[in-house]
Amino acid sequence: MEELKVIDFHVHVGLKEHWEDWVKEFGETAQSDFYKRYEEMIIPEKFAAHLKSHNIVKAVILPEINPNVTGVVPNEYVFEFCRGFDVFVPFCTINPALSKEPCKDFEKYVGMGAKGIKLYPSYSYFYPNDSSLYPIYEIAQEHRLPVLVHTGSSIFRGSKIKYADPIHLDDVATDFPQLPILMAHSGRGLWYERAFFLSKIHPNLYLEISGLPPKNLLKYFPELEKNIDKVVYGSDWPGIQTIAQNIEAIQKLPLAQESIEKILYKNAAQILEKSKKPK
Repeated sequence: MEELKVIDFHVHVGLKEHWEDWVKEFGETAQSDFYKRYEEMIIPEKFAAHLKSHNIVKAVILPEINPNVTGVVPNEYVFEFCRGFDVFVPFCTINPALSKEPCKDFEKYVGMGAKGIKLYPSYSYFYPNDSSLYPIYEIAQEHRLPVLVHTGSSIFRGSKIKYADPIHLDDVATDFPQLPILMAHSGRGLWYERAFFLSKIHPNLYLEISGLPPKNLLKYFPELEKNIDKVVYGSDWPGIQTIAQNIEAIQKLPLAQESIEKILYKNAAQILEKSKKPK
């Protein structure tokens, strides 16, 4: 059997002081390894080794600029955290309400090494199909960079779920057909069926399953295997207990081995590989 390889498309890093108290309380309630081994997990060398020990060959590392909801993990912190480690794939973020020149900032972050961008509509209060964001998508498409967009529910104070309806990405996927778009959390809670349908009709729109209990995936998406090429694994670390348990739960799903490999590695690998190709 081929050795297990995993790409985790949704990993948060940061110091405790970066996050609001309710975010830390959630992680502690979830009994996350992060809080049990905090002093170790905030050291890039040790976290990289920890990921690799679980067969994770790439992990998308996410910043966060949402002072009204979760906190602020600066882009610069993420770039520095990732520097020198091939397992880390640094993404940037833009909060449209706080950036005076979003396009200029995005170009700057791309120049600093960003391999994609994460957007938080329900935390930053914008609709992802707002025309003011289209220049951001144009830049991402030009550089062949994937866009990860929060969809669905959130338990954190201050979030406004109306902005996270995946239907808004129908416009974006149509208007930017060469842009890989991943629906983080796959419409969690309210819009599983909608997210699944959209991923079927748009070649460039993917289900990213972070934050969903793996054991429930076939409950949320009964026909998951029929759309298996559009499913990408993400853990939402540190919002889980352990990385090992999360991956093992995916492996135990009653799916073909090839389907498991696509979820855990192959689909994400294709997305990241396309971003490396010259324009």
